[in-house]
Amino acid sequence: MKKQAAAVKEGSGVKNMKQTKGSKKAIRGKRERYAQKNASDRSGRRQERKPSAIKAQHAEARRSRREKRPVEYTQQSENSQYIQWFPGHMTRTKRKIQADLKLVDAVAEIIDARVPLSSRNPDLTGMIGSKPRIILMNKCDLADPRATKQWAEYFRSRGIRAIELDCKTGAGIGSFTSAVRDVLSDKLEAWRAKGMVNRSLRVMIVGIPNVGKSTFINRISKTSKAKTEDRPGVTRGNQWFTLTSGGVTVELLDTPGVLWPRFDDQIVGERLAFTGAVKDDVTDTEQLSLRLLEYMKSRPTKAFLERFSLSGEEAESLAAHELLEVIAKKRGMLVSGGEADTERAAVMVLDEFRAAKLGRITLELPE
Repeated sequence: MKKQAAAVKEGSGVKNMKQTKGSKKAIRGKRERYAQKNASDRSGRRQERKPSAIKAQHAEARRSRREKRPVEYTQQSENSQYIQWFPGHMTRTKRKIQADLKLVDAVAEIIDARVPLSSRNPDLTGMIGSKPRIILMNKCDLADPRATKQWAEYFRSRGIRAIELDCKTGAGIGSFTSAVRDVLSDKLEAWRAKGMVNRSLRVMIVGIPNVGKSTFINRISKTSKAKTEDRPGVTRGNQWFTLTSGGVTVELLDTPGVLWPRFDDQIVGERLAFTGAVKDDVTDTEQLSLRLLEYMKSRPTKAFLERFSLSGEEAESLAAHELLEVIAKKRGMLVSGGEADTERAAVMVLDEFRAAKLGRITLELPE
């Protein structure tokens, strides 16, 4: 009996050993298969990275555009795209602006005269509250002067002091200090009554990206300390600047450009992309150019027609994608086989619009 029990025990031990070896092999096999699956998944994800995915999407969009018929410029079209850009540093900027508002006496909001309504951050209104405010309509040299006058009157009729500016040449800059004194006249009077004279006025400069905040500060303070570039998102931190005019010292607080987390109106996003307030990297540049051409061909300016050697009838009759191909060929932008290089032409159209080479254009008017 003892021998049988020992044999049974020995047999079960062999069996258990085999099971253990088998289970270890199975586990090892699972791990290998799991590792292979992960490697293929990672490889697939690498292939599907955003740049390549966008590139494929843009190529497909170009193919489909060739078969589409002309469309009139409307609030929406097949060339519309959803545009959104809200990098992480903008959330920090909003918090910093809210924290620093208690340090200033007034706020100067710089907007783009070509899109006066779209270039106003609706979140800033709630943040600023009852703090005295001045609207600085920058880039007036790029906007329709008649439309700019209408917008200035629009803001003034709502009790907001508005100044028309061209920060590059300095036009309109001289009236800023007097405007600050006017909107803060009650505070100045209260300080004088308390014997507080020669006190500096502090003004925060706010606005969306690429509207010219740093250019304005450099021009008015006659320095080049505020970093400027012709692209959004250059200024990342708050900076103080001091200027003296008419016996009054004004301290300016420069802040980074900040958008709002979501554009509820898709047209607002497109207009901001047209003017360069949204990074070109997050848009389909060719599709954006087609949307701009839809607008231009419905309201062709003399400069636009002359710039691309077009007739009014030609601009009106062609679909936006056909018009872009014609423009590319007229500028000698070709690829192998003599086809139009529409990608390159799209960048050129946007650049020339932003530089007002297609005319001084305002994209929206007061209601």
